[in-house]
Amino acid sequence: MDLGDAVPLSTSFPLPFRVLFLIGLGILGWATNLHGLHLLGIDAGSALEFHPGRAFLPTSSSSSRVSSSPRVSYMSVYRLFAGYATWCFAGWSFFRLATHSNTVLVDTFKYIPALSSLGVLTTLICPFELCQKRERDLFLQSAARCLFSSMDSPVYFSDVVFADVFTSFAKVLGDVWLSLCMLLPGGSLLSPPSLNGLSQWILPTLMSLPYIIRFRQCLIEHWSPTNTSKRPLLNALKYASSFPVIFLSAAQRIVVLELAEVKGELVTRESWHGEHPLFRLWLLAAVVNSLYSFWWDLTNDWGLNLLKPRSADSRSNPRPLVLPSLHSKASSIAGSSDAHIVTQSHTSSSHQVLGSAIYRHQSYPYGLRPVLLYPLLVYPLVMFFNLVLRMTWSIKLSSHLHSQSEGSALMLWLEVAEVLRRWMWVFIRVEWEVVKNAQHKSQITSIRTAPEEVELMPSNRSDPMDDD
Repeated sequence: MDLGDAVPLSTSFPLPFRVLFLIGLGILGWATNLHGLHLLGIDAGSALEFHPGRAFLPTSSSSSRVSSSPRVSYMSVYRLFAGYATWCFAGWSFFRLATHSNTVLVDTFKYIPALSSLGVLTTLICPFELCQKRERDLFLQSAARCLFSSMDSPVYFSDVVFADVFTSFAKVLGDVWLSLCMLLPGGSLLSPPSLNGLSQWILPTLMSLPYIIRFRQCLIEHWSPTNTSKRPLLNALKYASSFPVIFLSAAQRIVVLELAEVKGELVTRESWHGEHPLFRLWLLAAVVNSLYSFWWDLTNDWGLNLLKPRSADSRSNPRPLVLPSLHSKASSIAGSSDAHIVTQSHTSSSHQVLGSAIYRHQSYPYGLRPVLLYPLLVYPLVMFFNLVLRMTWSIKLSSHLHSQSEGSALMLWLEVAEVLRRWMWVFIRVEWEVVKNAQHKSQITSIRTAPEEVELMPSNRSDPMDDD
């Protein structure tokens, strides 16, 4: 077997340690998500339905007001990451010292990554008060709700974010299975196991699990008695479009066997088989899934208008610009820290306040939306990276590709890039949820109370909103 590029990475950083590394990167990403939202003053705690000082734990609508500053949450996650990283780095260091990058010794000392992985799993389910037990328990509770909740249970936004993040770890989930096969007797850390018969379908089934969870959540939302929209059904269609990519990829074994009979064994080393209809079908499924997911991210998950049809009504009606009640630092983010609101007997020609939302008739940057809590440059950059990484993610969903190059550094970097994409996605997704919640509250307030006409009066500038 030609290991080529696979041997160096498999020797110095075998697949089980790569799985642990990516999981740790996810933990760090979530901590920095909470920390970053807190620093920006965005009320992530309300959107994610936090209890004070807790991570993934939804509350009912009748519960007391949740904390708008999840400081304790992100500090606890940071501490969890610190303990996790210390354990995993120690295991990897012992492995490197024992093997000295010697290929012959890699499998001899494969019990070291096995013990490292077992230690992580044992700590996760440990019932004792150590290593941030509260955060571990809340993680398990969120996973249990996603997996086992009844069809009439509510779908909390925190569980939606949890499951969406989980989809970015679909390949990692498949790597867990491959790592187990490598660590068991008869397996080797130097190359992925050969999957034949029914075992070849275990990998795509495990990779499909996160998408099945989100698909199920969408159906629960669609069948809810209070739902009157087709949006959950269209969202379910997005996750369903991942299944053909995953399972048609697993079926590429049929393509290779058929072409090998005609072209010989050299075809097994190739990744492109455009002459075969099953391969073209897989490619079409990958393109459709990537483009549909990209459109959904922009239009629905982020509320951006770039790919939305602009109707005459949307151009003529006043649109929300800034929601002061969104977060504690809304004024600084909006660039209006010196502004204050005073009641006037007339309505300003450019600004109007209904409830807690400020509206104006002025246009906003093309393709974005009226309410923007981050600097303008953030949005085009995030859209660009999201498009590029959405296309590459279809490659990572394709087991027939990554099983051929499991030891390549390129595949590891693609997985890191997907974690980074999801990290960026969380910021915009939570921002849009906060904006929607504030708009909904302002609409309720405007209905219950008479609209109060006010004017935004800056202390230093004629119009602090004109620099949006």
